[in-house]
Amino acid sequence: MTTPFVPMAEIRRGGILESVHQGCAVVADAEGRVLLAWGDPSFVTFPRSSLKPFQAIPLVESGAADAAGLTEEHLALACASHSAEDFQVALVRGWLERLGLTESALVCGPDMPRSQADQAAVWRAGGDRSRVFHNCSGKHCGFLTLSKHIGAPVAGYNDPAHPAQKLYLEAFSELLGLDAAALPSGIDGCGLPALALPMEAMAKAAARWAAAKVATDSRRTAIRRLQSAIRAYPDHLSGRGSSTGQVVRATQGRVLLKGGAEGYVVGFVPDRGLGIAVKLADGASRAKMGVFATILGRLGLLDAAEAVAARIEGEIRDSNGNAVGEVRATLPT
Repeated sequence: MTTPFVPMAEIRRGGILESVHQGCAVVADAEGRVLLAWGDPSFVTFPRSSLKPFQAIPLVESGAADAAGLTEEHLALACASHSAEDFQVALVRGWLERLGLTESALVCGPDMPRSQADQAAVWRAGGDRSRVFHNCSGKHCGFLTLSKHIGAPVAGYNDPAHPAQKLYLEAFSELLGLDAAALPSGIDGCGLPALALPMEAMAKAAARWAAAKVATDSRRTAIRRLQSAIRAYPDHLSGRGSSTGQVVRATQGRVLLKGGAEGYVVGFVPDRGLGIAVKLADGASRAKMGVFATILGRLGLLDAAEAVAARIEGEIRDSNGNAVGEVRATLPT
């Protein structure tokens, strides 16, 4: 039986091989050509939150963002899987106030901040789980803003038949070059529809998003504004010191990226019109950014890629903080 995956990373402890992560990855250009591939480019899976930069297009293109007075910080947060750090929570709460809504309007469920220190601070203050802490709350605020702007019901914005979801599917379809509504789908962890598609289709759509290769000036401008927001505020997409921010800064903003659950990450290279899709087969998150950084090195987009990959997630530490192992990308040449 053949597998769509190849070995992509290994974990060593005391120099001894302990685990291997397999996966697949594709690099494509805006003309729809697959330039590099590891594993089977036709493998179908869920990009999950890696789709957020596409989901945010109608928020800007429709004029909803400007009508609500949203800044680049809000646009970056609309593309985020944030950690519910203080600045992110303040943005979400302020955004809901702009809309005249409470957190009960959010479809995403109540959650806690990602870090233990932030969780402890919530408990000490007498707080509890909250929908604003959910990592997808920025994206949901985007859909609420769009819904209000186009006169659609605020309730039910998670329904695939809702006008706000249809606007997203129409924009994504253009970038895919096929009808996104016909793709297999499920439900994401935040309650919104989740699409499944081939790795090569995702890489090609990412390349077209990077190149803003679309038919209308309004959509092209919207994509460029989202790119600018991510470039200016990469920490908003995850958190302070995150691997996302480290990669954006290490490439001087040439490479933008969005991680997704279950070992997925998508990259965008606007000045070269390239898209990159990476998926680890076991759904692990610990090696995907190292693999992504290694691919950037192969493409000449990241100097000292091995060192950057090691800095992002290369060390495995024990409970006392001592280095006891390493995560190393092992992409076939």
